[in-house]
Amino acid sequence: MTASTTRTLIKNVRPWGAETTDVVVADGVVEKVGAERDGEQVSTHVIDGDGRIVLPSFTDAHVHLDSTRVGLPFRPHTGRPGVWGMMMNDRENWRNTETPHRDIVAGTMERMIAAGTTRIRTYAQVDADCKLERLESVLFAKEKFAHHAHTQNIAFPQAGLLREEGSVEDLEEALKNGADVVGGIDPCQLDRDPARHLDIVFGLAQKYRVGVDVHLHEPGELGVFSAELIFERTRALGMQGNVNLSHSYDLGSVSPAVSARLTDEMAELDIPWISIAPAVNAPQFNLMQLTEAGIRIGLGEDGQRDYWSPYGDCDMLSRTWQLAFTHHLRHDSHIELAAAIATWGGATIIDPSLARLASATDRPGFNAGDPGDFVLLEGETVTSAGPLGERSFIEARSWPPPEKWWL
Repeated sequence: MTASTTRTLIKNVRPWGAETTDVVVADGVVEKVGAERDGEQVSTHVIDGDGRIVLPSFTDAHVHLDSTRVGLPFRPHTGRPGVWGMMMNDRENWRNTETPHRDIVAGTMERMIAAGTTRIRTYAQVDADCKLERLESVLFAKEKFAHHAHTQNIAFPQAGLLREEGSVEDLEEALKNGADVVGGIDPCQLDRDPARHLDIVFGLAQKYRVGVDVHLHEPGELGVFSAELIFERTRALGMQGNVNLSHSYDLGSVSPAVSARLTDEMAELDIPWISIAPAVNAPQFNLMQLTEAGIRIGLGEDGQRDYWSPYGDCDMLSRTWQLAFTHHLRHDSHIELAAAIATWGGATIIDPSLARLASATDRPGFNAGDPGDFVLLEGETVTSAGPLGERSFIEARSWPPPEKWWL
């Protein structure tokens, strides 16, 4: 132990609601769980958790910070049906504020951090209308709060790649200017040329050595078809572990045999699933089954009181309860799994070097070397903490950008 080591003792806390203990963090990572003994290095900082539950800090694995209206006066919803109609509503309104766009984005990120989220995967729309304006706002917020949260930016072609001239060039420019991941969306329904759409997305990923994240809202067998095309390219290009499926809520509603096959392929190719816990009538993927299969799962808020919907409150604990509710979870252990997904699950998507959830009963984040970012919750158990409980968070600022997949 060197004299320059910064150590924090978080005493009198209950990891995942277990027995009261202490957590020692050294230079931003967990050193050990348990009290300091006589003769050991005295901690630089001491925080008394007063018996609260301690969890890894939250990860918002899917949020559109570039569309947020958090902090602005409420406005009636004016969206039109369908992805294209909602996107056009966003396009028509996002500039019409007195507050500069980058300050709105940064203000929303600040509220997320205040609620205990220290890892963020945010999309930045890139299209014929905004070019790189929205990406620049997201990059501004990322830099402003770099010491409080690790942010990963996805260049996202919300309007598709084939419907408007210059879309592909704009997306490539975003990758040249700071985007970490290249996005895709509904290759069949939106662009109506899935092979070309995915060839462009994966081609850019190969050229700029970045990962891929595809929004998949397509229903039933159409969604299965697009997913299979994504799997084919992932396998052929050796991009296992670097391609994510977002939404994809209908893939769990097809026949049990097809869902089982998709689960097997996602596990083989290490393709994570990122949910926003939508209210859909059809069955979704089973959280327990995907976790037991070794598939990484993340959770996000999607919109934040934006031009798509009035929902989203910057609070991932609230969204954790939505995940449990929309998956019909009742048992405490299952609700705790939802919390593990909202905290650690998304972290493993941002940084695949972290050990993924080993099982549906795994309660991670307190092994030596784990990131020392935590959230403290009031409550007797994780389930009893609820979305209305008081919370605070402890950040160790321990999140350097993870290594790129091609190194």
